[in-house]
Amino acid sequence: METDIRVLVVDDSAVVRRVFSDELSRERGIKVIGTAPDPYVARDKILKLKPDVITLDIEMPRMDGLTFLKKLMKHYPLPVIIVSSLTPKGGKMAMEALGSGALEVISKPSAAYSVGDMSVQLADKIRAVARVNVQQRIESDDKSQPIKPATISRALTASTNKIIAIGASTGGTEAIKTVLTGMPPNSPGIVIVQHMPANFTKSFAERLDSLSQITVKEAKDGDSVLNGQALIAPGNFHMLLKRSGARYYVRIKTGPLVHHQRPAVDVLFRSTATYAAGNALGIILTGMGADGAAGLLEMKKAGARTIAQNEKSCVVFGMPKEAIKLGAAEKIVNIRDVTKTALDMIES
Repeated sequence: METDIRVLVVDDSAVVRRVFSDELSRERGIKVIGTAPDPYVARDKILKLKPDVITLDIEMPRMDGLTFLKKLMKHYPLPVIIVSSLTPKGGKMAMEALGSGALEVISKPSAAYSVGDMSVQLADKIRAVARVNVQQRIESDDKSQPIKPATISRALTASTNKIIAIGASTGGTEAIKTVLTGMPPNSPGIVIVQHMPANFTKSFAERLDSLSQITVKEAKDGDSVLNGQALIAPGNFHMLLKRSGARYYVRIKTGPLVHHQRPAVDVLFRSTATYAAGNALGIILTGMGADGAAGLLEMKKAGARTIAQNEKSCVVFGMPKEAIKLGAAEKIVNIRDVTKTALDMIES
């Protein structure tokens, strides 16, 4: 019999601490073993209670969550889910936290984001990250060398009709960063779905834009898909690829959740299979669940090339595993080899 996942809730709001404790206690296999109003209390409770997972607010008095996270990853690394307010400042801090070792981000419950939906999603994320060996990941990252941007031949740059579609969930923010920072300025147009709450995707795109040689932006309805640019689906909206003559563009729309997600990778991949077919390359990266697996198979059947991230380099080997099981992945590679593999496949 599996033991419950032990969770410590760290938040300066007594209401949030109570809501999280009440809601998570109803979830199978999860036990809230304690709460803390600030990082100083949290530090003592971590040493005493030894939680498996921490939920961490990043805007707190005495010591902000970001500073605490960095100390935690240095001295006592364990899986952390960031809980952030839906504000531009909250989004920027959440992105920095994901770059500092946090594995997931979730928005605080609000009128626009019901407590029930949030608690189910948070429970799923807790189950996904509880198995991650954070210490091992930190050591692996420390040993890895920076990736040099790849190059593309002139033959490919003359072609404007190639599309790269990428889907990711848990651990995807860093995986996508690895892929995009390796892209040359004249890369094919890229469309991306990363499971992430509304408001956070803009900060995510801005962070990637500052680190990459290509342009990265949060997609708007009707945006053209251009060489040297990546479009990221905005949180809480699906993104579909469309084509008008030689021009590819995206549609941003609401609609039902797919695999409990909006944006959903399957929505993007299926539209890419329809409108780009053999001109496309699909990449499925780290993430929990099965979103994107069926869509990647549709892309492959339509003539697209396909790649799945390998288990060793995934934070959570859910989505790639499901795609591989379906026979949707033509190649299975380490995250550090995804960019070069993709460009080689497009040129071949």
